[in-house]
Amino acid sequence: MARLFVLIFLLACATAASAQQRPLVTEDPETIGAGRVLVEAGFDYARAVEYPASGLEGHLRRFPLIGISVGIGEIGEVQIDGGLYNHLAITERNPAPLSHMLTVTGDSTWSIEDLVIGTKVRLLSEGMSRPSFALRSATRLPNASNESGLGLDTMDFYSSLLIAKTVQSVRVVGNVGVGILGDPTRGDRQNDVITYGLSFARAISTAAEIVGEINGRKDTREGDPPPGTESRGMVRFGARYTIGSWRGDVGMMFGVTSTDPTIGVGAGFTYVFNVPALP
Repeated sequence: MARLFVLIFLLACATAASAQQRPLVTEDPETIGAGRVLVEAGFDYARAVEYPASGLEGHLRRFPLIGISVGIGEIGEVQIDGGLYNHLAITERNPAPLSHMLTVTGDSTWSIEDLVIGTKVRLLSEGMSRPSFALRSATRLPNASNESGLGLDTMDFYSSLLIAKTVQSVRVVGNVGVGILGDPTRGDRQNDVITYGLSFARAISTAAEIVGEINGRKDTREGDPPPGTESRGMVRFGARYTIGSWRGDVGMMFGVTSTDPTIGVGAGFTYVFNVPALP
């Protein structure tokens, strides 16, 4: 059964009341508000994507990437993110711990995206001299199959502290937290990583912004980490344009580590609306 939705949510900028974060992934501590729903969709394409657990390498297309966020009161939010179709054009096969499980016989493979379910709670609103703070927790479910080479069949947990401050026309957001990642080769072992993110959004008009970030995770284990849990990081730059409740975005991404994609592009939109009141 196909699972929906991919993440990317909330970057509050001084010029946009709904203030969401595509094409970035660093989480803003501000929530969308009570009785509001955010829907986003998009696609991306990345070159030289590596899957250390299966040994596959190639160029990855993901479409559609979908996310839904629902405001729970003024300070809470529930997020569901994932995607319906990940397609890898295989350029290389390497020996790997799970390569014997592959059922891929041609020069391409596909799977759905892992589903991510998260909650965010704002702890402190932004003031004239203080930043805003929030806590976010999320669980990644093992929807992508390891037989396709694109999944790990493990469940991961993440928890992060979110902080943000607007200075004139620039919004700066920071994330720091921990991730508990399952070992796809052993059911009794895990790898704990440090997660991080730092982003900015600069308003250049009442409707347009330029944005950028660095976001990833750092392996803390001594020696080699379990495959699929190694250090990762991406640098992203992009632009957004808002018309009413709609926002379009485009972006580029560049890998930080040797196992990250070399370059990628993406685009999408975000729409925010109020839930009709029940009679």
